Amino acid sequence: MRAVAAAVAFALSCPAALPPAWAQNQLPSLGDPASADFSIATERKLGDAIMREIHADPDYLDDPVLLEYLQSIWQPLVAQARRMGNISADIDHRFAWEPFLVRDRSVNAFALPGGYVGVNLGLMALTDTRDELASVLAHEMSHVTQRHIARSIANKKHQSLISLATLLVGILAASRAGSSSADAANAAIVGSQAIGAQGQLNFSRDMEREADRVGFAVMTGAGFAPGGMAAMFEKLDQSSRLNDSGGFPYLRTHPLTSERIGEARARLGTAAPVAPVSVLEHTAAQARARVLMDTRFDALHRWQALDGDRVATTVADKLADAYESALASTLLRDWARADASISVALGLVRGSPRSSARAVRAVVLLKVQSLLARGDATGALAALEPYREDGSRPVLLLAAQAALALAPASAPDNRLLEQRASDLRTWVALNPNDELAWTALSQIEGRLGHPLRAVRADAESRVALGDLSGAIDRLQAGQRRARDGSPVDFIDVSVIDARLRDVEALRRQQKADEKELR
Repeated sequence: MRAVAAAVAFALSCPAALPPAWAQNQLPSLGDPASADFSIATERKLGDAIMREIHADPDYLDDPVLLEYLQSIWQPLVAQARRMGNISADIDHRFAWEPFLVRDRSVNAFALPGGYVGVNLGLMALTDTRDELASVLAHEMSHVTQRHIARSIANKKHQSLISLATLLVGILAASRAGSSSADAANAAIVGSQAIGAQGQLNFSRDMEREADRVGFAVMTGAGFAPGGMAAMFEKLDQSSRLNDSGGFPYLRTHPLTSERIGEARARLGTAAPVAPVSVLEHTAAQARARVLMDTRFDALHRWQALDGDRVATTVADKLADAYESALASTLLRDWARADASISVALGLVRGSPRSSARAVRAVVLLKVQSLLARGDATGALAALEPYREDGSRPVLLLAAQAALALAPASAPDNRLLEQRASDLRTWVALNPNDELAWTALSQIEGRLGHPLRAVRADAESRVALGDLSGAIDRLQAGQRRARDGSPVDFIDVSVIDARLRDVEALRRQQKADEKELR
C-alpha cells in the first residue's frame, strides 16, 4: 500500500524530474480546465483503483478514534472549500473527499487522484496543534481542488495509468528498501522505464505555491489559526536539518524553499486572529499516533515509561506521556500500569483550566478501549454512558464490542444486542462504506440468530474494502444457505438476491474501468 500510494504521491509531487524551464513554460493556465485526456471520471476511477490496493494492505489503518479526529479537521476544510467555490459542482459529488491513515513512522502526507488524501501517523505525531495538521490537509486538498493531479497526468496522452502506478512502485521500493534488498534490485530494473513516466506526474513549483496560497485561505476561512502553516513549515525544516535519515519524505515531495517559508510568514498579517483552542485533544491524538505507528514489543515498552526521554513541564507534555503509557500498557496487557496512567491522564484533562470536553472524551475512550481489552465490558459500558447518545463512530463501535462481550453465545432476545444492531443498521444506511461497522453488524446479527443478515453484512464489509469478488462469494453462500432447507426469512433472501445482482454489476463495471485505464 505504501508502495502504491506514496509512489503515486511522490511522482505527483516531486519537481526534480522536470527541467525548471519546462515546468514554467508548459504549465497550463491555472484557470483552465484539465485536459479531456484525464477527465474527472477517469481521475476518480484511477483513485478508486489505487484505494483498492491500499485497503488490502496491513499498513492501512482504520483506527476509529484517530480517524474521527482527522475528520474533525478535514470536514471544516471541505466545507470552506465549497463555500469559496474551490470545489466546483462538477467535482463535488464525483470525488471521494476522503482522508485516510497510514501506519508509517515517516513524516508524509499525499494527495491521490479522485479526492483521496493519505496521512502517515508519523506526520500526525510531529504536529503539536490542530492548526499545523490543518495546514497540511488544506495544502493537499488544494492539489485536488485545483486539478493539479489531472494537469500533471494529462501531459502524457497515451500512458497506461495502471501501468504508470505499477512502474512508480519500483522507484519507491528502491528508495525505502535499501540497496541490498532484492526488492530494490527489482525496482532498479524498471527504474529507467519509470523515470519517463514520473516526468509526466510532477507538481511544478507554481502548483506548490498555488496549493500554499489556496490552502492558507481555506484553513483560515475554516477557523484555524493562520500561524499553523508557517509553524508547520518551520518545524519540518528544522526537524529535517537536525535528523532526516530518510524520515521526512514530505520534504522531498514538497521541497521547502526559503521563498515558500517566507510567503507563509508574510501571510500571517493578512488573516484575522483566531480565538485560542485547547490543545489537549490534539495532544491525545498526537500521543495515540506515536504509539500506533510502531506497535512492536520494544517500542511499546519505550512508550510505556512515564518518564520518557524528556522532562514534562507543561500540561500537554504530561498528558502526552500519560496517554502514551496508558495505550502502550494496554497493548502490552499490563493492566496495573494502564490504570495508573489513565488515572493520571484523566486528572490532567479534568483538572486543567485549559482543557475541554473533547479532551476529556479522548481519554475516556482510551479507558473504554483498555477495559474492553481486559474483558470488563460492564465497566466499559458504564464509562461510555455519558457519550451514549453522541452518535459518533468510535462510541458506536466500542458499544457494539461491549454488547458482544456481554451477550451469551446465543441470545436472540438480548435487548442490548438488538439496540446495538439497530444503531449499526442506521449507521451503515448513512455510511455504506464503513467496513468496521458492517463487520460488527455481521457479528451481532449472527449472535441474534439472523444468519442471512450476518452473511449480507459480511459481504457488505468486503464491498466497502473494494473486494467485490469476496462479496460475491459471501452472497452466493447466503443463497446456498437459503436453499438448504433451514428456516429463513423471505425478506432476507430477497435482499441477498438483490445485493448479489448489484455487486455483480459493480464488478463488471470495475473490470470495464480497469480496462479503460490500461
